[in-house]
Amino acid sequence: IRDRYQRRVHGGADLVGKVEQGIPEDDPRNPGVIADCIGDNVGDIAGMGADLFGSFAESSCAALVIASADPNLANNWTAMMYPLIIIATGIFTCVLTTLLATNISPAKDKDGIEPTLKQQLVISTILTTVALYFVSILCLPSEFMMFFMNGNQYIVKNWYCFIAVTGGLWAGLAIGYITEYFTSNAYAPVREVAEACITGAATNVIYGLALGYKSCIIPSFALSLCIWIGYNMCGVYGVALGALGILSTMSIALTIDAYGPISDNAGGIAEMAEMGPEVRERTDALDAAGNTTAAIGKGYAIGSAAMVSLALYGAFLTRAYVARHAGASVTVNIVDPRTFFGLLIGAMMPYWFSALTMKSVGKAAMAMVREIQRQFRTIHGIMEGTAKPDYNACVKIATDASLQEMLAPGALVCLSPIVIGILLGKEALAGLLPGAMVSGVQMAISASNTGGAWDNAKKYVEFGAMGKGRGKGSDVHHAAVIGDTIGDPMKDTYGPALNILIKLMAIISVVFAPVVADPRIGGLIFDQLLSGWGVKDAAKGVN
Repeated sequence: IRDRYQRRVHGGADLVGKVEQGIPEDDPRNPGVIADCIGDNVGDIAGMGADLFGSFAESSCAALVIASADPNLANNWTAMMYPLIIIATGIFTCVLTTLLATNISPAKDKDGIEPTLKQQLVISTILTTVALYFVSILCLPSEFMMFFMNGNQYIVKNWYCFIAVTGGLWAGLAIGYITEYFTSNAYAPVREVAEACITGAATNVIYGLALGYKSCIIPSFALSLCIWIGYNMCGVYGVALGALGILSTMSIALTIDAYGPISDNAGGIAEMAEMGPEVRERTDALDAAGNTTAAIGKGYAIGSAAMVSLALYGAFLTRAYVARHAGASVTVNIVDPRTFFGLLIGAMMPYWFSALTMKSVGKAAMAMVREIQRQFRTIHGIMEGTAKPDYNACVKIATDASLQEMLAPGALVCLSPIVIGILLGKEALAGLLPGAMVSGVQMAISASNTGGAWDNAKKYVEFGAMGKGRGKGSDVHHAAVIGDTIGDPMKDTYGPALNILIKLMAIISVVFAPVVADPRIGGLIFDQLLSGWGVKDAAKGVN
C-alpha cells in the first residue's frame, strides 16, 4: 500500500509538472506536490521499516523453528536464544556506529556526504563481526551434534556458527557496495545512462534496463556463496544464521535509507518556501546521496529477503517432511513432475504479481495526471501564483487507489501457497517456493537498481554535467524525466514488494505445512483425483 501510494503521486506529478507545464519539481503550483512529500515518508520510511521488521521477525522465526526441531539445541536455552542475541548485538553496534557521523567524523561538504554514510556500513560490519565472535563463543557449546537435511548427525563447533553469521554479514556489505556502484552518478554505469538521454528516451530506457540486468551478477554470486558457506557449516540452520547476519546491521542500512526521503522532503520545503537556489542546491546534493543510500538499503532488503525465504523454506521442509522426530531424511526431488510443476508456477508468480502492481500504478498515475491537468485547466491563476491548487484531491486519489488495488496482489501472495498445497500437494509447494525465490530475487535486484540509476541519471543531467544546453528543460532532461518516471514504480513499487512476495509465501507455507502434509487434506488433485492415472509398475502396481 505505502509504495504504491508514493509512486502514483510522484509519477503523475512529474509527468504534468515537469514535462507538460515546465515547472520545477516540488513547485507549490503543482497540485500533487503535498501528496508527493507525504508519499516519500509513507514509502521509504514506514514502508521500508515494516519490510525490514518483517525480515527480522521471519528470519528469527526460521532459525528458532529449525533449532527447536534439533534436540541438541532445543535442550539448551542459551543456544536456543542465539538468533535473538545476534539481533540484539547488531542493534547495539549500530547505535555505537552512528556516533561516527554525528560526533566523531561528520561530513564537511557535499562531497563528503556519501563517503560518510558508506563508512557507517563498513564500521558497523567490522564492529558486529568482532562482537558476534564473542557472542558465538559464549552462547553456544564448544561442540554439539546437529541433524542435517539428509538425516545424519554431524559435529558442529561454535565457531562454525560464527562463520555462517559473518558470511551473511559480509555478503550484505558486498551487495550494498555493488548496489551503490550501479546507482550512484559518481560511477560509469549511471553516467552512461545519462549520456544515452542525448539520443532520446528510448536509448535511455534500453541502457537502464541493461544496467539492471547486469547488476544482478555479483549479488547472485554473493548470496550463493553465503548459502554454500552457511549450509556446509551448520546445515539449514546455517542458512538461517546467514540471513540474521545480513540483518544484523540493518539498523544502519535503514538509517541511511531514511536519509533519502528526509533530504528530498527538505528540498521540497525549500522549493515551496522559495528559500533561494543556494538552499535547493544543497538539498539536491543531500538528495542525490540519499538516492544512492536508499538503493543500498533496498539491496540489503533484497539480499536478506532471499536468505530469509530460503531459511523459511528449510523450516517448511522440517515441518512438512519430518514426521515429528529428529533425524528423518528430507529429500525434494526436482524431477518429480509435481515438484517441477510447482517450480514453474513459482517462477511465474513474481511476474504475475509485478504485472498487477505495475498496472495499478499506471491506472492511478493516469487518474492523478487527469486531476492535475483538470486543475491547471479549470482553476485560473495557478500558474501565476494567484490561486491555490486543491492538494487534498490528489491525496485522496492516491490513498483510495492504493487501498482498493491492494486486494488482488495481496490475495495472490497469501492464497497461492495454500491453494497449491491443498490442491497439488506438499511436493508441488516444495517447488513453488524456490521457484518464486529464484525468479523474484533477480527481478527485485534488477528493478530496484534500474530505477535508482534512472533517478540519479536525471539528477546528473539537472546538475548540468552533460554540458551547456543539456540541463533542466532541455530535450535531454525530458528524456531523463521519462526514464525516471518509468523507474519509480520499478524501484519503489514492485521491486521492494517482491521481497514481501517471497517472504510471505514462505512464512504462510511454514504455518500451513502440517495441513498440506496431511494426506487427507493436501494433494487433492495429484494425490487423490489423479492417483490412478499414468503408467504403473507391473511388478509392484505402483504409479
